[in-house]
Amino acid sequence: MSHPRLSALESQRLLQDQGYVYLDVRSEPEFALGHPAGAYNIPLKFQASGGMVDNPDFLAVVRATFPLTQALVLGCRSGSRSRAAALGLLEAGYTSVVEQRAGYDGVRDAFGQLTEPGWQGAGLPTRSEPSPGRDYAALKLRTR
Repeated sequence: MSHPRLSALESQRLLQDQGYVYLDVRSEPEFALGHPAGAYNIPLKFQASGGMVDNPDFLAVVRATFPLTQALVLGCRSGSRSRAAALGLLEAGYTSVVEQRAGYDGVRDAFGQLTEPGWQGAGLPTRSEPSPGRDYAALKLRTR
């Protein structure tokens, strides 16, 4: 199943003009360091002592937060987690999912050089505090 993979600027246009919402699938600590203004945070994975581990509640929290018809822009740090999340949501029946391919930080080559700016590098609106009710703790309460 494929989905559109858009630049940060293309993604912002969907948010502004077409009713999409931004779903940041990074961990809670990453989200707290900065995120697209107005974004929702539902981590695909959590940071653990041995690395990243799957969030077993990811799909349940997404379903409790958004109807299958909600248009979603998915983003992460640099594009890997958002790609996996997009495929999973499409398989679960979501009908309008796009991926902001360079994430929040951007994509770097093997030498550490930025090859595509992410949301922050494109100079788009960011926040460090979540919008009310859009942090993971608040969203997870919807599943109870």
